[in-house]
Amino acid sequence: MTTPSPLLSRPGAVEATGPDAGVAAHYGEPLREQRALAAGTAVVDLSHRGVVTVTGPDRLSWLNTLSSQQVAALKPGESSELLLLSVQGRIDFDARVVDDGETTWLIVEATEAAPLAEYLNRMKFMLRVEIADVSADWAVVGSTRAVPEWAGHLAWQDPWPHVSAGGYSYATVSEENHPGLERPWFEYLIPSGGLEDALAGRPLAGVLAAEALRVAAWRPRIGAETDDKTIPHELDLLRTAVHLAKGCYKGQETIARVHNLGHPPRRLVFLQLDGSQHTLPAAGSPVMAGERKVGTVTSVAQHYEMGPVALAVIKRSVAPDDILTVLDGDEPYAAAQELIVAPDAGQVVGRQTGFLRGPR
Repeated sequence: MTTPSPLLSRPGAVEATGPDAGVAAHYGEPLREQRALAAGTAVVDLSHRGVVTVTGPDRLSWLNTLSSQQVAALKPGESSELLLLSVQGRIDFDARVVDDGETTWLIVEATEAAPLAEYLNRMKFMLRVEIADVSADWAVVGSTRAVPEWAGHLAWQDPWPHVSAGGYSYATVSEENHPGLERPWFEYLIPSGGLEDALAGRPLAGVLAAEALRVAAWRPRIGAETDDKTIPHELDLLRTAVHLAKGCYKGQETIARVHNLGHPPRRLVFLQLDGSQHTLPAAGSPVMAGERKVGTVTSVAQHYEMGPVALAVIKRSVAPDDILTVLDGDEPYAAAQELIVAPDAGQVVGRQTGFLRGPR
């Protein structure tokens, strides 16, 4: 169970629910907080996040063999993202990765730290690595700007939306036009005991603000955009979390097969929701094309400029011009889809290889 953040004592703080329980959803003015976070004048308390450390001389080469990402030569202070997959190529863990030269730090969702540490301990065999769940000792703080006063703290910088070395974009827009560029993102590791002092006098935004900026950036989140069948291609995660030219790892066959021969069965889409209602549909609401269910809303937010927006995972076969509706109980919400993962993702031009992929 996540220990509630001491910052919930700040005036106006309202605790979040669900996966963000333990930190503030907002401090009384969600849209103002979101503007400040986007401008880089506020930071967001993410101290409920899980933190797992891997130490020992074999740590990077070992993580390299287990994961989808090339991290064997990760330099101190360099950020990356890795996936741990099932044999079928489905996402089990999605970790933010940064190394300080002696320790590799893995930042994960609150509920993922203990299972991740347990999994890694089962996989270490005779290698010189030590794994620890240090979530209780370290707090994560998010920002859209580098914080000069925290230069002494280790920080993970989100590679999204840039296509990492060995990665591949399934998006319908070029990297230069990707909306994720409007959301640079940093996550600082701060000792839990020093969290209040580090944030003393600093404007705060709640996690509702961070989620709205994430949705607008098309950034998938494990536990929100994923289920037990999700493969990375469906969420455009090959751009930041998969290296297509690295050695063998669990799930690689699915990664290669879908990438080279087929199409992902589902695709992530951005939805502009009808703003005339005074409520938002809940995550988990069905997405309809006429009378047919074609997908599920995965994240919903009230954006300070665009109004109500959402991410959804829908069937690849849904046409880009289909009129969609989100149903929350008996309440319908008109939804205009904006393509993220191309319906014919296998036809896009490879950024790294330069070839045109199509059916064989």
